[in-house]
Amino acid sequence: MSYMLEGLKVIDAASYLAAPGAATIMADYGADVIKVEAPQGDAYRRLHGRYHHDFNWSLTSRNKRDIGLDLNEESGISVLHRLIDTADVLLINFREDQVKKYKLEFEALKKRNPRLIYAQFTGFGTVGPEKSRPGYDVTGWWARTGIMDLGKGFGEAPTYPVGGVGDHASAMTLFGAVMLALYSREKTGQGKYVSTSLVANGCWANGMHLQGAIAGYDLGEILDEKGYRNPFVAVYKTRDERFVVIVLNNPEKEWPRIASSLGHTEWVADARFGDIKAIMKQRDMVKKMFSDAFAMLDLSDVCAALEKEKLTYAAVERISDVVKDAHLIENEIIVQTQSDNPDYQWAVANPIKIHGEAQKPAGDAPAIGEHTREILLQAGFPENEIELLLKSGVVV
Repeated sequence: MSYMLEGLKVIDAASYLAAPGAATIMADYGADVIKVEAPQGDAYRRLHGRYHHDFNWSLTSRNKRDIGLDLNEESGISVLHRLIDTADVLLINFREDQVKKYKLEFEALKKRNPRLIYAQFTGFGTVGPEKSRPGYDVTGWWARTGIMDLGKGFGEAPTYPVGGVGDHASAMTLFGAVMLALYSREKTGQGKYVSTSLVANGCWANGMHLQGAIAGYDLGEILDEKGYRNPFVAVYKTRDERFVVIVLNNPEKEWPRIASSLGHTEWVADARFGDIKAIMKQRDMVKKMFSDAFAMLDLSDVCAALEKEKLTYAAVERISDVVKDAHLIENEIIVQTQSDNPDYQWAVANPIKIHGEAQKPAGDAPAIGEHTREILLQAGFPENEIELLLKSGVVV
């Protein structure tokens, strides 16, 4: 089996999720991705308390090779530099002081390897007073960009968001930047420095509402004053304690259809709701009517009724059901792995489909330093030097 990115050598010297996630996509398409982690292991391995076979690590480090390398030693930095010398792509998410400490400035590396694509991921950008500020997606993607504020209930504090969402979205941006740089290199022969951040991706994701604020339509202020009041774009609870979201953006046309779906065709003839202006003027009453009607039906009946009227809706799925969704499996969004680990029989595929091109099946993520020796041998290190590095603990 051949893969699109075979022959591409990628050094994944980043930690946690966003930048390594970009490398995962490259690995899925056949790139030789070398994961560089500290001898004690990337902290992402232990995010949920288990050191071996952690499900986070399995997802983001599949199809990669691994070298355990101590960058606090000069000889460890030298080893990394020698690996970078023959690499096509370097991915990092170090702070500015760490970039200097590990001698990973782009201009210096470019002199060693003019074709290198240097991809940097940060929390808050590469310039300005916050450039070295640490961040997770909860702080940089959700909170800093207004997304978290827009999601709060009326008169309530924002809900703490789920982690990893902003990281995965940001990984796609960094992957795209690397691919653009590789395309440019095909034409010029020269490498590029590309970067993105959590805050940039969060602002892009929230772009519709931020652009509204620029134009004077501040949804945050509107929601602080009145909350979400549109009955046609809302979440409703069903009789069996489930939830459904409806998005009816043409309520004048869809009013009779939602009334029919909910078993209340008499609403259409009600003089109080003679036109859409009257309906929206009484939106709070209509929302209560919808809510009461949904509460009389089980989720399966609601979905069938909305489907019959061809209305836009979705059941709010539980994550334990999402991973068993037959439609997602058929579309190869949830895929089987080639692992013997009982906790890793299925995995989430990267969302890019290039029809006619194969992706590598999801395999086990590597152990710390599992491929150290073979990586160093392939990079031209002689056996005696490898033994010295192993004995000193610079590599594991």
